[in-house]
Amino acid sequence: MKILHILNDGPTKLSDEIISVQSKDNEIKTVDLSLKDVSYESLVDDIFSYDRVISW
Repeated sequence: MKILHILNDGPTKLSDEIISVQSKDNEIKTVDLSLKDVSYESLVDDIFSYDRVISW
């Protein structure tokens, strides 16, 4: 399964732990919106191409 994690305020201990566990059996991509160089065009494409999207 392809899972996209969108981190609104950057990573947390909980998000890091869950992403780590999920990455063992799934394809994971993480987007940190607290960084200034986020391509929103690319983010929208990713939202529609991944099986599951989790926003933190």
